[in-house]
Amino acid sequence: MTGILSLITYAPLLGVAAILALRLVAPAGSPRSAELAKWVALVTTLVTLALSLVMLGQFDRTTADFQFVEDFAWFGGLHYRMGVDGISVLFVVLTAFLMPLCIAASWRSIEHRIEEYLIAFLALETLVIGVFCALDLILFYLFFEFGLAPMFLIIGVWGGKNRVYAAFKFFLYTLLGSVLMLAAVLGMIGITGTSSIPELMTYDFGQEIQIWLWLAFFASFAVKMPMWPVHTWLPDAHVEAPTAGSVILAGVLLKMGGYGFMRFSLPMFPDASAYFTPLVFAMSVIAIVYTSLVAFRQTDIKKLIAYSSVAHMGFVTLGIFSGNAQGEQGAIFQMVSHGLISGALFLCVGVVYDRMHTREIAFYGGLVNRMPWYAAIFLLFTMGNVGLPGTSGFVGEILTMAGAYQASTWAAIVAATGVILSAVYALSLYRRVVFGEITNPALAEIKDLNWREVAIFAPLIIGTLYLGIYPAAVFDITQASVDNLVAVYRAATGG
Repeated sequence: MTGILSLITYAPLLGVAAILALRLVAPAGSPRSAELAKWVALVTTLVTLALSLVMLGQFDRTTADFQFVEDFAWFGGLHYRMGVDGISVLFVVLTAFLMPLCIAASWRSIEHRIEEYLIAFLALETLVIGVFCALDLILFYLFFEFGLAPMFLIIGVWGGKNRVYAAFKFFLYTLLGSVLMLAAVLGMIGITGTSSIPELMTYDFGQEIQIWLWLAFFASFAVKMPMWPVHTWLPDAHVEAPTAGSVILAGVLLKMGGYGFMRFSLPMFPDASAYFTPLVFAMSVIAIVYTSLVAFRQTDIKKLIAYSSVAHMGFVTLGIFSGNAQGEQGAIFQMVSHGLISGALFLCVGVVYDRMHTREIAFYGGLVNRMPWYAAIFLLFTMGNVGLPGTSGFVGEILTMAGAYQASTWAAIVAATGVILSAVYALSLYRRVVFGEITNPALAEIKDLNWREVAIFAPLIIGTLYLGIYPAAVFDITQASVDNLVAVYRAATGG
Protein backbone atom coordinates (compact mmCIF):
# COMPACT_ATOMS: atom_id res chain seq x y z
CA MET A 1 0.00 0.00 0.00
CA THR A 2 2.31 2.70 -1.32
CA GLY A 3 1.97 6.07 0.32
CA ILE A 4 0.39 4.94 3.59
CA LEU A 5 3.41 6.01 5.64
CA SER A 6 3.26 9.56 4.32
CA LEU A 7 -0.50 9.52 4.92
CA ILE A 8 0.01 8.45 8.54
CA THR A 9 2.84 10.93 9.04
CA TYR A 10 1.12 14.01 7.65
CA ALA A 11 -2.51 13.27 8.59
CA PRO A 12 -2.12 15.29 11.84
CA LEU A 13 -1.19 18.34 9.75
CA LEU A 14 -4.64 18.14 8.17
CA GLY A 15 -5.97 18.58 11.69
CA VAL A 16 -3.73 21.61 12.11
CA ALA A 17 -5.15 23.09 8.91
CA ALA A 18 -8.71 22.36 10.07
CA ILE A 19 -8.12 24.07 13.44
CA LEU A 20 -6.72 27.12 11.68
CA ALA A 21 -9.71 27.13 9.34
CA LEU A 22 -12.05 27.18 12.34
CA ARG A 23 -11.11 30.83 12.78
CA LEU A 24 -13.32 31.54 9.80
CA VAL A 25 -16.26 30.04 11.71
CA ALA A 26 -15.61 31.17 15.28
CA PRO A 27 -13.29 33.85 16.72
CA ALA A 28 -9.92 32.49 17.86
CA GLY A 29 -9.85 31.88 21.60
CA SER A 30 -13.63 31.81 21.96
CA PRO A 31 -15.24 28.88 23.86
CA ARG A 32 -16.87 27.63 20.67
CA SER A 33 -13.60 27.69 18.74
CA ALA A 34 -11.81 25.85 21.54
CA GLU A 35 -14.47 23.15 21.78
CA LEU A 36 -14.48 22.60 18.02
CA ALA A 37 -10.67 22.46 17.98
CA LYS A 38 -10.68 19.72 20.62
CA TRP A 39 -12.99 17.56 18.56
CA VAL A 40 -10.98 18.17 15.40
CA ALA A 41 -7.76 17.17 17.18
CA LEU A 42 -9.35 14.06 18.71
CA VAL A 43 -10.84 12.89 15.41
CA THR A 44 -7.58 13.58 13.59
CA THR A 45 -5.53 11.52 16.04
CA LEU A 46 -8.09 8.69 15.94
CA VAL A 47 -7.91 8.64 12.14
CA THR A 48 -4.12 8.54 12.34
CA LEU A 49 -4.37 5.61 14.77
CA ALA A 50 -6.76 3.80 12.44
CA LEU A 51 -4.36 4.26 9.52
CA SER A 52 -1.45 2.96 11.60
CA LEU A 53 -3.46 -0.14 12.51
CA VAL A 54 -4.28 -0.73 8.85
CA MET A 55 -0.56 -0.47 8.09
CA LEU A 56 0.25 -2.89 10.94
CA GLY A 57 -2.36 -5.34 9.65
CA GLN A 58 -0.68 -5.38 6.22
CA PHE A 59 2.83 -5.64 7.67
CA ASP A 60 4.70 -8.79 6.58
CA ARG A 61 6.15 -10.32 9.75
CA THR A 62 8.30 -12.89 7.96
CA THR A 63 10.85 -10.52 6.45
CA ALA A 64 13.46 -8.13 7.81
CA ASP A 65 13.20 -5.90 4.73
CA PHE A 66 11.83 -2.37 4.91
CA GLN A 67 8.18 -2.25 3.87
CA PHE A 68 5.78 0.36 2.46
CA VAL A 69 8.86 2.04 0.99
CA GLU A 70 8.50 5.45 -0.65
CA ASP A 71 11.50 6.83 -2.51
CA PHE A 72 11.59 9.79 -4.88
CA ALA A 73 13.93 12.67 -5.67
CA TRP A 74 13.52 15.61 -3.34
CA PHE A 75 15.95 18.47 -3.97
CA GLY A 76 19.69 19.03 -4.32
CA GLY A 77 20.33 15.35 -4.96
CA LEU A 78 18.52 14.33 -1.77
CA HIS A 79 15.77 11.75 -1.70
CA TYR A 80 12.54 11.52 0.26
CA ARG A 81 12.70 7.98 1.62
CA MET A 82 10.20 6.42 4.02
CA GLY A 83 9.78 2.85 5.21
CA VAL A 84 9.34 0.69 8.31
CA ASP A 85 10.64 -2.65 9.51
CA GLY A 86 9.94 -4.78 12.57
CA ILE A 87 11.97 -2.45 14.78
CA SER A 88 10.26 0.80 13.84
CA VAL A 89 6.68 -0.20 13.02
CA LEU A 90 5.62 -0.65 16.66
CA PHE A 91 6.85 2.83 17.59
CA VAL A 92 4.68 4.35 14.85
CA VAL A 93 1.66 2.53 16.28
CA LEU A 94 2.62 3.46 19.86
CA THR A 95 2.81 7.15 18.94
CA ALA A 96 -0.55 7.04 17.17
CA PHE A 97 -2.03 5.11 20.12
CA LEU A 98 -0.95 7.56 22.82
CA MET A 99 -1.82 10.78 21.03
CA PRO A 100 -5.66 10.53 21.25
CA LEU A 101 -5.28 9.77 24.96
CA CYS A 102 -3.20 12.93 25.34
CA ILE A 103 -5.87 15.00 23.60
CA ALA A 104 -8.60 13.49 25.79
CA ALA A 105 -6.53 14.02 28.95
CA SER A 106 -6.19 17.72 28.07
CA TRP A 107 -9.93 18.21 27.54
CA ARG A 108 -10.55 20.08 30.78
CA SER A 109 -7.06 20.74 32.16
CA ILE A 110 -5.89 23.28 29.55
CA GLU A 111 -7.71 26.57 29.86
CA HIS A 112 -5.80 29.10 27.77
CA ARG A 113 -4.58 29.19 24.15
CA ILE A 114 -6.28 25.85 23.60
CA GLU A 115 -6.10 25.92 19.80
CA GLU A 116 -2.36 26.58 19.82
CA TYR A 117 -1.86 23.79 22.37
CA LEU A 118 -3.65 21.28 20.14
CA ILE A 119 -1.73 22.46 17.08
CA ALA A 120 1.54 21.86 18.95
CA PHE A 121 0.51 18.28 19.76
CA LEU A 122 -0.59 17.51 16.21
CA ALA A 123 2.64 18.92 14.78
CA LEU A 124 4.60 16.88 17.33
CA GLU A 125 2.80 13.71 16.23
CA THR A 126 3.82 14.30 12.61
CA LEU A 127 7.45 14.90 13.52
CA VAL A 128 7.76 11.91 15.86
CA ILE A 129 6.16 9.47 13.41
CA GLY A 130 8.47 10.88 10.75
CA VAL A 131 11.50 9.96 12.88
CA PHE A 132 10.45 6.31 12.95
CA CYS A 133 9.60 6.20 9.24
CA ALA A 134 12.52 8.13 7.72
CA LEU A 135 14.98 6.10 5.63
CA ASP A 136 17.15 9.05 4.67
CA LEU A 137 19.74 10.59 6.98
CA ILE A 138 18.81 14.20 6.21
CA LEU A 139 15.09 13.48 6.49
CA PHE A 140 15.66 11.65 9.77
CA TYR A 141 17.69 14.56 11.14
CA LEU A 142 15.03 17.11 10.15
CA PHE A 143 12.25 15.16 11.86
CA PHE A 144 14.48 14.43 14.86
CA GLU A 145 15.42 18.08 15.41
CA PHE A 146 12.18 19.82 14.54
CA GLY A 147 10.46 17.58 17.10
CA LEU A 148 12.16 19.74 19.74
CA ALA A 149 10.12 22.81 18.83
CA PRO A 150 6.56 21.64 19.69
CA MET A 151 7.67 20.04 22.97
CA PHE A 152 9.64 23.18 23.85
CA LEU A 153 6.46 25.20 23.39
CA ILE A 154 4.26 22.70 25.24
CA ILE A 155 6.55 22.88 28.29
CA GLY A 156 7.37 26.58 28.02
CA VAL A 157 3.85 27.93 27.42
CA TRP A 158 1.53 25.48 29.21
CA GLY A 159 3.86 24.18 31.93
CA GLY A 160 4.23 24.98 35.64
CA LYS A 161 5.75 27.98 37.37
CA ASN A 162 9.35 27.10 36.38
CA ARG A 163 8.35 26.15 32.85
CA VAL A 164 10.71 28.54 31.04
CA TYR A 165 13.77 27.18 32.86
CA ALA A 166 12.72 23.58 32.20
CA ALA A 167 11.92 24.25 28.55
CA PHE A 168 15.28 25.88 27.83
CA LYS A 169 17.14 23.17 29.71
CA PHE A 170 15.35 20.50 27.65
CA PHE A 171 16.03 22.38 24.42
CA LEU A 172 19.71 23.13 25.05
CA TYR A 173 20.61 19.63 26.28
CA THR A 174 19.05 17.89 23.30
CA LEU A 175 20.22 20.48 20.77
CA LEU A 176 23.85 20.27 21.91
CA GLY A 177 23.98 16.53 21.35
CA SER A 178 22.29 16.86 17.99
CA VAL A 179 24.87 19.34 16.69
CA LEU A 180 27.48 16.58 16.91
CA MET A 181 25.11 14.19 15.16
CA LEU A 182 24.67 16.69 12.31
CA ALA A 183 28.45 16.81 11.84
CA ALA A 184 28.50 13.00 11.72
CA VAL A 185 25.61 12.92 9.21
CA LEU A 186 27.41 15.30 6.86
CA GLY A 187 30.62 13.32 7.28
CA MET A 188 28.90 10.04 6.43
CA ILE A 189 27.34 11.51 3.31
CA GLY A 190 30.74 12.89 2.29
CA ILE A 191 32.42 9.50 2.77
CA THR A 192 29.79 7.30 1.14
CA GLY A 193 28.14 9.65 -1.35
CA THR A 194 24.66 8.63 -0.17
CA SER A 195 22.20 9.54 2.57
CA SER A 196 20.15 6.34 2.20
CA ILE A 197 19.90 4.60 5.57
CA PRO A 198 19.49 1.07 4.07
CA GLU A 199 22.63 1.59 1.98
CA LEU A 200 24.58 3.02 4.92
CA MET A 201 23.63 -0.02 7.02
CA THR A 202 25.60 -2.19 4.58
CA TYR A 203 28.57 0.17 4.16
CA ASP A 204 31.83 -0.92 5.78
CA PHE A 205 33.17 2.09 7.67
CA GLY A 206 36.77 1.84 8.87
CA GLN A 207 37.28 1.09 12.56
CA GLU A 208 38.83 4.47 13.37
CA ILE A 209 36.12 6.50 11.67
CA GLN A 210 33.50 4.30 13.35
CA ILE A 211 34.74 5.45 16.75
CA TRP A 212 34.19 9.12 15.95
CA LEU A 213 30.85 8.59 14.20
CA TRP A 214 29.62 6.39 17.04
CA LEU A 215 30.53 9.03 19.64
CA ALA A 216 28.76 11.76 17.67
CA PHE A 217 25.53 9.77 17.38
CA PHE A 218 25.85 8.59 20.98
CA ALA A 219 25.98 12.20 22.21
CA SER A 220 22.56 12.82 20.69
CA PHE A 221 20.86 9.53 21.50
CA ALA A 222 22.21 9.34 25.07
CA VAL A 223 20.69 12.74 25.87
CA LYS A 224 17.41 11.74 24.26
CA MET A 225 17.08 8.46 26.23
CA PRO A 226 18.27 10.02 28.62
CA MET A 227 21.27 8.15 30.00
CA TRP A 228 23.19 9.01 33.16
CA PRO A 229 24.79 11.56 33.58
CA VAL A 230 22.99 13.62 30.89
CA HIS A 231 19.57 12.87 32.39
CA THR A 232 19.06 15.93 34.56
CA TRP A 233 16.85 17.74 32.05
CA LEU A 234 14.18 15.03 32.24
CA PRO A 235 12.90 15.44 35.84
CA ASP A 236 12.62 19.21 35.38
CA ALA A 237 10.84 18.81 32.04
CA HIS A 238 8.37 16.29 33.47
CA VAL A 239 7.59 18.33 36.58
CA GLU A 240 6.85 21.49 34.60
CA ALA A 241 5.14 19.91 31.57
CA PRO A 242 1.35 19.59 31.48
CA THR A 243 0.07 16.04 32.04
CA ALA A 244 -0.29 15.21 28.35
CA GLY A 245 3.18 16.62 27.68
CA SER A 246 4.64 14.23 30.25
CA VAL A 247 2.74 11.31 28.71
CA ILE A 248 4.12 11.90 25.23
CA LEU A 249 7.58 12.79 26.53
CA ALA A 250 7.94 9.55 28.51
CA GLY A 251 5.83 7.42 26.20
CA VAL A 252 7.40 8.31 22.87
CA LEU A 253 10.16 10.92 22.83
CA LEU A 254 12.50 8.93 25.09
CA LYS A 255 12.18 5.99 22.68
CA MET A 256 13.79 7.98 19.89
CA GLY A 257 17.18 7.50 21.56
CA GLY A 258 16.81 3.73 21.86
CA TYR A 259 15.52 3.52 18.31
CA GLY A 260 18.54 5.52 17.14
CA PHE A 261 20.94 3.08 18.79
CA MET A 262 19.26 0.15 17.03
CA ARG A 263 18.95 1.87 13.67
CA PHE A 264 22.39 3.52 13.50
CA SER A 265 24.89 2.56 16.20
CA LEU A 266 24.71 -1.24 16.02
CA PRO A 267 24.34 -1.87 12.26
CA MET A 268 26.44 1.03 10.95
CA PHE A 269 29.19 1.13 13.59
CA PRO A 270 29.35 -2.45 14.95
CA ASP A 271 33.06 -2.43 15.85
CA ALA A 272 32.70 0.85 17.75
CA SER A 273 29.54 -0.45 19.46
CA ALA A 274 31.42 -3.54 20.66
CA TYR A 275 34.35 -1.39 21.79
CA PHE A 276 32.16 0.96 23.82
CA THR A 277 29.82 -1.73 25.22
CA PRO A 278 31.58 -1.80 28.64
CA LEU A 279 31.12 1.99 28.90
CA VAL A 280 27.42 1.73 28.01
CA PHE A 281 26.93 -1.10 30.50
CA ALA A 282 28.60 0.94 33.24
CA MET A 283 26.45 4.00 32.49
CA SER A 284 23.33 1.81 32.36
CA VAL A 285 23.79 0.12 35.72
CA ILE A 286 24.71 3.43 37.36
CA ALA A 287 21.50 4.90 35.94
CA ILE A 288 19.45 1.95 37.21
CA VAL A 289 20.82 2.02 40.76
CA TYR A 290 21.53 5.73 41.23
CA THR A 291 18.25 7.10 39.84
CA SER A 292 16.28 4.47 41.76
CA LEU A 293 17.87 5.72 44.99
CA VAL A 294 17.19 9.33 43.98
CA ALA A 295 13.58 8.46 43.15
CA PHE A 296 13.05 7.08 46.65
CA ARG A 297 13.90 10.48 48.18
CA GLN A 298 11.59 12.57 46.01
CA THR A 299 8.70 14.55 47.49
CA ASP A 300 7.00 15.28 44.14
CA ILE A 301 5.06 12.39 42.58
CA LYS A 302 5.91 13.42 39.02
CA LYS A 303 9.61 13.79 39.72
CA LEU A 304 9.68 10.32 41.29
CA ILE A 305 8.12 8.78 38.17
CA ALA A 306 10.51 10.78 35.98
CA TYR A 307 13.54 9.32 37.77
CA SER A 308 12.02 5.85 37.44
CA SER A 309 11.92 6.43 33.67
CA VAL A 310 15.68 7.01 33.64
CA ALA A 311 16.16 3.73 35.50
CA HIS A 312 13.94 1.84 33.07
CA MET A 313 15.79 3.28 30.10
CA GLY A 314 18.95 1.85 31.70
CA PHE A 315 17.48 -1.62 31.12
CA VAL A 316 16.84 -0.67 27.51
CA THR A 317 20.45 0.31 26.80
CA LEU A 318 21.64 -2.86 28.55
CA GLY A 319 19.50 -4.92 26.20
CA ILE A 320 20.44 -3.04 23.05
CA PHE A 321 24.21 -3.33 23.57
CA SER A 322 24.06 -6.95 24.72
CA GLY A 323 24.25 -7.82 21.03
CA ASN A 324 21.99 -10.87 21.26
CA ALA A 325 18.39 -11.63 20.33
CA GLN A 326 17.08 -11.76 23.91
CA GLY A 327 18.54 -8.37 24.73
CA GLU A 328 17.32 -6.69 21.54
CA GLN A 329 13.83 -8.17 21.85
CA GLY A 330 13.72 -7.19 25.51
CA ALA A 331 14.82 -3.64 24.73
CA ILE A 332 12.08 -3.15 22.13
CA PHE A 333 9.48 -4.73 24.38
CA GLN A 334 10.63 -2.62 27.35
CA MET A 335 10.30 0.56 25.31
CA VAL A 336 6.77 -0.32 24.17
CA SER A 337 5.77 -1.41 27.68
CA HIS A 338 7.28 1.68 29.27
CA GLY A 339 5.34 3.84 26.83
CA LEU A 340 2.09 2.36 28.13
CA ILE A 341 2.93 2.14 31.84
CA SER A 342 4.77 5.43 32.32
CA GLY A 343 2.15 7.24 30.25
CA ALA A 344 -0.55 5.78 32.50
CA LEU A 345 1.35 6.73 35.67
CA PHE A 346 1.64 10.34 34.54
CA LEU A 347 -2.07 10.30 33.78
CA CYS A 348 -2.66 9.02 37.33
CA VAL A 349 -0.72 11.99 38.65
CA GLY A 350 -2.73 14.29 36.40
CA VAL A 351 -6.01 13.00 37.84
CA VAL A 352 -5.21 14.08 41.41
CA TYR A 353 -3.38 17.22 40.28
CA ASP A 354 -6.46 18.42 38.36
CA ARG A 355 -8.48 18.04 41.57
CA MET A 356 -6.03 19.30 44.19
CA HIS A 357 -3.47 21.31 42.17
CA THR A 358 -0.49 19.82 43.98
CA ARG A 359 1.82 16.86 43.37
CA GLU A 360 3.40 16.80 46.83
CA ILE A 361 3.33 13.26 48.23
CA ALA A 362 2.87 14.53 51.79
CA PHE A 363 -0.37 16.29 50.80
CA TYR A 364 -2.10 12.99 50.03
CA GLY A 365 -2.90 9.85 51.96
CA GLY A 366 -5.97 7.64 52.29
CA LEU A 367 -7.19 8.19 48.73
CA VAL A 368 -8.55 4.63 48.63
CA ASN A 369 -11.31 5.78 50.99
CA ARG A 370 -12.60 8.35 48.50
CA MET A 371 -11.28 7.07 45.16
CA PRO A 372 -11.43 3.24 45.10
CA TRP A 373 -11.42 2.97 41.30
CA TYR A 374 -8.48 5.32 41.07
CA ALA A 375 -6.65 3.31 43.73
CA ALA A 376 -7.17 0.08 41.79
CA ILE A 377 -5.93 1.53 38.49
CA PHE A 378 -2.97 3.25 40.14
CA LEU A 379 -2.07 -0.10 41.78
CA LEU A 380 -2.12 -1.94 38.44
CA PHE A 381 0.29 0.48 36.80
CA THR A 382 2.49 0.64 39.91
CA MET A 383 2.80 -3.14 39.72
CA GLY A 384 3.57 -2.88 36.02
CA ASN A 385 6.27 -0.31 36.76
CA VAL A 386 7.79 -2.67 39.34
CA GLY A 387 7.74 -5.52 36.81
CA LEU A 388 5.09 -7.81 38.29
CA PRO A 389 4.61 -11.04 36.26
CA GLY A 390 1.42 -10.79 34.26
CA THR A 391 2.08 -7.18 33.29
CA SER A 392 4.09 -5.98 30.32
CA GLY A 393 6.75 -4.52 32.61
CA PHE A 394 7.94 -8.00 33.65
CA VAL A 395 8.65 -9.29 30.15
CA GLY A 396 10.88 -6.42 29.06
CA GLU A 397 12.95 -6.37 32.24
CA ILE A 398 13.55 -10.13 32.41
CA LEU A 399 14.57 -10.32 28.76
CA THR A 400 16.96 -7.36 28.91
CA MET A 401 18.63 -8.85 31.98
CA ALA A 402 18.82 -12.28 30.34
CA GLY A 403 20.44 -10.73 27.28
CA ALA A 404 22.81 -8.62 29.38
CA TYR A 405 23.80 -11.70 31.43
CA GLN A 406 25.13 -13.37 28.28
CA ALA A 407 27.29 -10.33 27.56
CA SER A 408 28.29 -9.29 31.10
CA THR A 409 27.43 -11.19 34.26
CA TRP A 410 28.30 -8.31 36.59
CA ALA A 411 26.12 -5.83 34.69
CA ALA A 412 23.10 -8.13 34.85
CA ILE A 413 23.57 -8.80 38.57
CA VAL A 414 23.86 -5.11 39.45
CA ALA A 415 20.90 -4.28 37.20
CA ALA A 416 18.82 -6.90 39.00
CA THR A 417 19.15 -4.86 42.19
CA GLY A 418 17.30 -2.13 40.32
CA VAL A 419 14.22 -4.35 40.24
CA ILE A 420 14.28 -4.50 44.05
CA LEU A 421 14.89 -0.77 44.35
CA SER A 422 12.02 -0.01 41.97
CA ALA A 423 9.69 -2.00 44.22
CA VAL A 424 10.92 0.01 47.20
CA TYR A 425 10.22 3.47 45.79
CA ALA A 426 7.08 2.56 43.82
CA LEU A 427 5.33 0.70 46.63
CA SER A 428 6.40 3.35 49.14
CA LEU A 429 4.80 6.00 46.94
CA TYR A 430 1.62 3.98 46.60
CA ARG A 431 1.37 3.37 50.35
CA ARG A 432 1.85 7.03 51.22
CA VAL A 433 -0.62 8.35 48.64
CA VAL A 434 -3.36 5.72 48.68
CA PHE A 435 -3.42 3.83 51.98
CA GLY A 436 -4.09 4.97 55.54
CA GLU A 437 -6.68 7.38 56.83
CA ILE A 438 -7.43 10.74 55.26
CA THR A 439 -5.67 13.25 57.49
CA ASN A 440 -5.84 16.22 55.13
CA PRO A 441 -9.30 17.88 55.34
CA ALA A 442 -8.89 19.09 51.76
CA LEU A 443 -9.22 15.49 50.56
CA ALA A 444 -12.54 14.84 52.29
CA GLU A 445 -14.60 15.69 49.20
CA ILE A 446 -12.26 14.54 46.42
CA LYS A 447 -14.13 12.77 43.62
CA ASP A 448 -13.32 9.40 42.06
CA LEU A 449 -12.65 8.91 38.34
CA ASN A 450 -15.27 10.18 35.90
CA TRP A 451 -16.30 8.42 32.70
CA ARG A 452 -13.81 10.36 30.54
CA GLU A 453 -10.90 9.38 32.76
CA VAL A 454 -12.00 5.74 32.83
CA ALA A 455 -12.20 5.75 29.02
CA ILE A 456 -8.64 7.11 28.84
CA PHE A 457 -7.25 4.46 31.20
CA ALA A 458 -9.14 1.52 29.65
CA PRO A 459 -6.95 1.03 26.53
CA LEU A 460 -3.79 1.41 28.63
CA ILE A 461 -5.02 -1.24 31.07
CA ILE A 462 -5.87 -3.60 28.21
CA GLY A 463 -2.51 -3.02 26.53
CA THR A 464 -0.50 -3.56 29.73
CA LEU A 465 -2.26 -6.81 30.60
CA TYR A 466 -2.47 -8.13 27.04
CA LEU A 467 1.24 -7.71 26.38
CA GLY A 468 2.04 -9.13 29.81
CA ILE A 469 0.02 -12.27 29.13
CA TYR A 470 0.74 -12.58 25.39
CA PRO A 471 4.14 -10.97 24.63
CA ALA A 472 4.28 -12.82 21.30
CA ALA A 473 2.07 -10.03 19.95
CA VAL A 474 5.25 -7.92 19.92
CA PHE A 475 7.83 -10.64 19.29
CA ASP A 476 6.08 -11.94 16.16
CA ILE A 477 6.46 -8.49 14.62
CA THR A 478 10.04 -7.82 15.69
CA GLN A 479 11.57 -11.30 15.33
CA ALA A 480 12.76 -11.16 11.72
CA SER A 481 14.28 -7.69 12.01
CA VAL A 482 15.95 -8.45 15.36
CA ASP A 483 17.44 -11.71 14.05
CA ASN A 484 18.82 -9.85 11.05
CA LEU A 485 20.25 -7.06 13.23
CA VAL A 486 21.98 -9.55 15.54
CA ALA A 487 23.32 -11.57 12.60
CA VAL A 488 24.78 -8.45 10.95
CA TYR A 489 26.27 -7.24 14.25
CA ARG A 490 27.87 -10.58 15.08
CA ALA A 491 29.21 -11.07 11.57
CA ALA A 492 30.88 -7.65 11.73
CA THR A 493 32.33 -8.11 15.22
CA GLY A 494 33.16 -11.79 14.98
CA GLY A 495 30.85 -12.54 17.91
